[in-house]
Amino acid sequence: MSEGFEIVCEIEPATTPDLRLVRHQIGVLSSISSSFLIPDNHIGRATVSSIAVAHEVLLMGGRAIACLNARDRNTLGFRRDLLTAAAYGVREFLFVYGDRPEPGRRSDDLTVQTMIEQARRFADEHCAGTGSIRIGVSSRLGPMPAWKDQADFVFAQVGFSWDRLLRWRETVTFHGPVYAGVMVVASAGMGLKLSAEIPQLAVPERLLARLADDASAGVEHACEMVAQVRGSDAFAGVHLIPVRRYREVAQRLEALVPRPK
Repeated sequence: MSEGFEIVCEIEPATTPDLRLVRHQIGVLSSISSSFLIPDNHIGRATVSSIAVAHEVLLMGGRAIACLNARDRNTLGFRRDLLTAAAYGVREFLFVYGDRPEPGRRSDDLTVQTMIEQARRFADEHCAGTGSIRIGVSSRLGPMPAWKDQADFVFAQVGFSWDRLLRWRETVTFHGPVYAGVMVVASAGMGLKLSAEIPQLAVPERLLARLADDASAGVEHACEMVAQVRGSDAFAGVHLIPVRRYREVAQRLEALVPRPK
């Protein structure tokens, strides 16, 4: 297994002002995580600001990537968020378009491409001498638009087939780090819901059958995927989504992955 392999753990965001669960996830996952990704209004529900939670990660001695979506903000709101991030010392971002919101309507003011352009200009104007910003984008397991080469790193769409993930990686010529998407399917019910609502993330029947007999099968499958990605040297690391199974994930991966320095 290669040195320098990164595990970016996605935090289950807070939907109330209480951040105790967020802090607990950070504490538990610190044993395996290189950095933490903080979602932004996760799956269309209001959550505590990803920038505020990223600041919490920094205060706890971790490395944070704040996700910002185009869906929920106009240009003025985006500039506000960039100012807030600069004030809090948050320098790493993942820009995404965003799922359809549960309440209200989507904003059409921004795209991921314009967010990258505006963030670069903002950094040139306001962050000189304080450290450059790093910007990531996501990609489905298909052709990647040329404009995404403006990003510093790429998170690949979650997949459940190592062969498909590797075939996609062989087609990508991106210059920076590329991270494989790995998700824990916590139950058969979650797997069925995911398959019905997001066809591109359909959970294989074989895994659904295992989950029906063993609730820990999703954790086992995700950890096996992490080990395969790590052993291949095809990716810089993984974007790992442990959901509420983060304790079990940390325990299993501690035996496979050296503690990050």
